[in-house]
Amino acid sequence: MKASLIAILVCVLLNGDLIFSQGRRPASPAGSSATQVGGRHDEREGYVGGRWITVQYGRPIKRGRDLFGPSDFAEALYDGAPVWRAGANVSTRLNTEVPLEIGGTIVAPGEYSVFIELHRDSWTLILSTWPAQTTYDDTNKAALWGAYDYTPDRDVVRTTMKLETLAHSFDQLAWEFLDMSDTGGTLALLWDKTLASVPFRVGG
Repeated sequence: MKASLIAILVCVLLNGDLIFSQGRRPASPAGSSATQVGGRHDEREGYVGGRWITVQYGRPIKRGRDLFGPSDFAEALYDGAPVWRAGANVSTRLNTEVPLEIGGTIVAPGEYSVFIELHRDSWTLILSTWPAQTTYDDTNKAALWGAYDYTPDRDVVRTTMKLETLAHSFDQLAWEFLDMSDTGGTLALLWDKTLASVPFRVGG
């Protein structure tokens, strides 16, 4: 009897911890997207020798909002910053192990912060050498949290994004690599019924 009561108590405590932890989930979970280029397929080892290109970002959820309809949609997404962080919370970051050509500019291997300048009919993708904070520290002025305190003097790329309307609404923001090959592909952001994309070439 005593053992049964202990077992029940343990289950209650574990379930309580589970509910508590679920209640504390972040509103915009972390996300990442990745691709590899330049490798080869080996029968025993699989895909080997590839170089990575990755995007890391916060993933806001639509939660019933009219994201891009209101006249002040850009101001709402900027949330007090001069540009959009292209995600939520942390700065969006692009890491590449290979040179990329984006918008006619050669981007050297390394890490870049990603921002978007929003207008009703045109969006501009920005790659910047501003370092990104991974946890918020208001005393750290050498790196950005989100897009707050962003300045354009560290921009590496500014290029127009192609905007398309989708047939379905993506509830959670996602960065994706589309139409990939070893020579290049397309970097795309999808949220609600909007797809904003930029083509890129590998190498340079």
